[in-house]
Amino acid sequence: MTWYALQHKPAQGDRALAHLQNQDIACFYPKVRVEKIKAGKRIQRLEPLFPGYLFVNLDQTDPSWAKLRSTRGVIRVVSFANKPAAIADDVIRHVKESLDSVAEQGGLKSGEAVQLSEGPFEGINAVFQAYDGEGRAIVLISFMQKQQPVKVSVAALKT
Repeated sequence: MTWYALQHKPAQGDRALAHLQNQDIACFYPKVRVEKIKAGKRIQRLEPLFPGYLFVNLDQTDPSWAKLRSTRGVIRVVSFANKPAAIADDVIRHVKESLDSVAEQGGLKSGEAVQLSEGPFEGINAVFQAYDGEGRAIVLISFMQKQQPVKVSVAALKT
């Protein structure tokens, strides 16, 4: 069996996934947990890793091919020259393994030691305190024998 990509209708990936699974088709719809700021509050939610696409595992001779295009939420099978584009098993396996490592990593936790890699505090060790908006973080640096809170870019942090 080989993996193929399906394009789904906007905001209907979960619907397409459910209907494909109801037809006993092996599917893979990779999602990652992201943090967004909505109404001034930081929220976490799952978003598709490949927006607009999901993957199915089928044989070329499987009779389920005829049902794919008429499945609710599905637009088309990704094809080139009217032939479905096969995706190597290694690619799908790598994506699954990467998702597992990202889920384990989970971002910075309060109290975690970091080092600042750019800006005026480059090379200084700090303690991560909290996220402050989309791309900034609050860290504590030791200055004059006291912990001082400093706002820095998240990109400037190294663990």
